[in-house]
Amino acid sequence: MINKVIGVSGNMVSVEFTGEASMNEVCYIITGGKKLKSEVIRIKGNVADVQVFEMTTGIGVGETVEFTGELLSVQLGPGLLGQVYDGLQNPLPKLAAECGFFLDRGVYLSALDETKVWKFTPSVEAGAKVEAGEQIGFVREGIFNHWIMVPFHLDGVLTVKRIVAAGDYTIKDIVAEVEDEKGDLHPLTMVFNWPVKRAIKSYAERLKPSETLITKLRIIDTFIPVAKGGTYCIPGPFGAGKTVLQQVTSRNAEVDVVIVAACGERAGEVVETLKEFPELIDPKTGRSLMERTIIICNTSSMPVAAREASVYTAVTMAEYYRQMGLNVLLLADSTSRWAQAMREMSGRLEEIPGEEAFPAYLESLIAGFYERAGIVRLKSGAIGSVTIGGTVSPAGGNFEEPVTQATLKVVGAFHGLSRQRSDARKYPAIHPLESWSKYKGIIDEQKTDYGRSILFKGDEVDQMMKVVGEEGTSLDDYIIYLKSDFLDFVYIQQNSFDPVDNAVEPERQQYTYDIIMDILTAKLNFASKEEARSWFNKVRQNFLDYNGKKWKSDEFNKLEITISQLLADKKIGVEADAEFLG
Repeated sequence: MINKVIGVSGNMVSVEFTGEASMNEVCYIITGGKKLKSEVIRIKGNVADVQVFEMTTGIGVGETVEFTGELLSVQLGPGLLGQVYDGLQNPLPKLAAECGFFLDRGVYLSALDETKVWKFTPSVEAGAKVEAGEQIGFVREGIFNHWIMVPFHLDGVLTVKRIVAAGDYTIKDIVAEVEDEKGDLHPLTMVFNWPVKRAIKSYAERLKPSETLITKLRIIDTFIPVAKGGTYCIPGPFGAGKTVLQQVTSRNAEVDVVIVAACGERAGEVVETLKEFPELIDPKTGRSLMERTIIICNTSSMPVAAREASVYTAVTMAEYYRQMGLNVLLLADSTSRWAQAMREMSGRLEEIPGEEAFPAYLESLIAGFYERAGIVRLKSGAIGSVTIGGTVSPAGGNFEEPVTQATLKVVGAFHGLSRQRSDARKYPAIHPLESWSKYKGIIDEQKTDYGRSILFKGDEVDQMMKVVGEEGTSLDDYIIYLKSDFLDFVYIQQNSFDPVDNAVEPERQQYTYDIIMDILTAKLNFASKEEARSWFNKVRQNFLDYNGKKWKSDEFNKLEITISQLLADKKIGVEADAEFLG
């Protein structure tokens, strides 16, 4: 008896099978001479429900199904960097060259170039003892040494029986043979497969994220920092700048490898990403940012099942490069689309729905994804990390909806984008009062807390002035409002088009914030609100010019002297609530 289709519901197909089948096993539905890749998501007796990663048009009852006995996996090896893949790790440029503008169903290509020659250098000798995840040699990939590792699925202590001499090899050439504790020989090439839904754990120790991940964005590094190996989310309404913020972060963040997972974003935004990333200049190398970037491209017009695959494909690649002692930044855009795909599949499975019809297990799946971030000490002693930042697109910018709330429970930082700020052209449009972080930033916490307190007080005065007007506000309250507005304009906002201000080194952030603190903590002498407003406008303009000057240049120093003189003219002491800062 053959395995056959007995029911079709959208992209879910029910298959009657004989023999054995397992969860997350890959199978192929044969229809119209094409084999459509699918994954088992539920088994009841001898019936398996599978999600199809292609359009299911034309699949009928009685179609033949082939089970592979393998889990949904990705190829890991040299050649991943600089590639653009779909959610199933098909290289899209090659797919487009083969199929044209409209991609055909059932066409699956090798993720890595099997003909490219790599210069392999061994790092162990015959007789050496190795374990899963340990290095046996390396090839040069871009600016990195791409370590060739013992496949993660091999257990116990292995003995290297043979290893090739340094030379040129393809990824399919056998470069070593290892013997396990049972005496079985395992030939090793430069490439192997790994199941995407199984975390890679071939390391010695998992560490607590503590070092700040420098993004060179002042509002993030100072007020809502991210840690290397940490997690953060960027919820916000459509058009508030989520994708732009991710691109700025990927260019400037102090990481080695950037992986962008477009899991269900609109095609227009994905096309923009694909066009712009090769054009972005990497500040580290002066060459294209794509040389250390991988893009997983899965638009909202593609089959929904592929969204889930793209998320796990991306995080598995991130863990793979972490195993080389590299720092990886994974940007998922947008996890809301992924959750919507899960809602659709849950509905087809007729599961009991949770809030807003999302599956009841939504929180655990989102938590499982973010938990694959982390910083680890490898068996070699090197430190590697995966930092995960996911955008959330709540309908109407409502942060109370299930996906945002489930994400907030597990991430370490919340960068909430504000429609009000983006409409006012205040970029990055991260709301400084609603956002938060559990991680340590680059500036002393007492100083940042004081800055936040000024922002909160200034916001209260601003709300009051909308009711009673400026004339109904005391001079002292009005000065607090001006200080808050000053901090927002010259520090929290940042000009991405300015060659100097678009990326600010941490030393300059600390130096600049100390000068701003002198202004925020100063007791200032003004006779009227008009005088106070005029003085703050003058200082603000000088400071904006100051932000655009090269660090410690003559122009920079001149403007600093001007700002110091303006402050000296009006300062008569230190505010009582700032005396503890010294």
